[in-house]
Amino acid sequence: MRLPPFTLHRPRELGELLELLARYGDDAAVYMGGTELLLIMKLGFAEPGHLVDAKSIPELGELHVSADRLAIGAGVTHRRIERHHDVQRALPVLVDLERRIANVRVRNAGTLGGNLCFAEPHSDPATLLTALDAEVELAGPAGRRRLAVADFILGALSTALDPGEVLTHVHVPVPGPDTLVGYERIVFTERPAATVAVVRGPAGARVVVGALGPRPMRVPHAEMRLVEDDIDAAVEATSSAVADTDTEPGADYRAHLAGVLLRRAWSAATANALSVPGAAAPTKQG
Repeated sequence: MRLPPFTLHRPRELGELLELLARYGDDAAVYMGGTELLLIMKLGFAEPGHLVDAKSIPELGELHVSADRLAIGAGVTHRRIERHHDVQRALPVLVDLERRIANVRVRNAGTLGGNLCFAEPHSDPATLLTALDAEVELAGPAGRRRLAVADFILGALSTALDPGEVLTHVHVPVPGPDTLVGYERIVFTERPAATVAVVRGPAGARVVVGALGPRPMRVPHAEMRLVEDDIDAAVEATSSAVADTDTEPGADYRAHLAGVLLRRAWSAATANALSVPGAAAPTKQG
């Protein structure tokens, strides 16, 4: 398979990148690692006349870790996150997720920002980031804005990026020691077939199911049951929510799978809490 002809641009700063997008419009495509874009171009599903390689823009390569937040530039690779000691200390569940993405070759090239912008339903990060209330920072002709990951991904291969806009950073809140976080998935041929993330803290709970629909889906009824420490009811609510939104053959199996993954994610979350001094554990386990 060969790539269709294109002109390659390598801007050195964000303003130059935005200028290129304004000049070439829909005929331009931005990439960092290119692990998804170049593949669909080889398959003939996209033929942009201008590719904009943004890897050399310093701002997009930033990775800052503070006591309460991670700020991850759009050009930061999965591998760099996976091996970053400060990220490991602040949010080990994210590091564990990154370690399991595809393979080392993909993780060395692919980026967290690129993954979110491609919005492939069968990927890992969006499910966990939605549960953590993460935000994306966008820059474009109208300036900068922030948007929750939950609102950024609109559907399969569809995001809320406006024309001429790019994702610059992913902002991830760091959960406190009184918050439980877990993530589980099942994978076939390196792509998740189902993912579940759970977060429970003083402000309530989040249950998010991914890879079983066009975008990550919150399950409010399961969240209410987790606040009550009723994991069995949360599992049932999760399975029911998936069954209600899935009308394709095999829906019963996928609904059951979502419930199983929630139970595993909750077990992982409580196990992680018990291994951290001062962390909160649930008062009751189902």
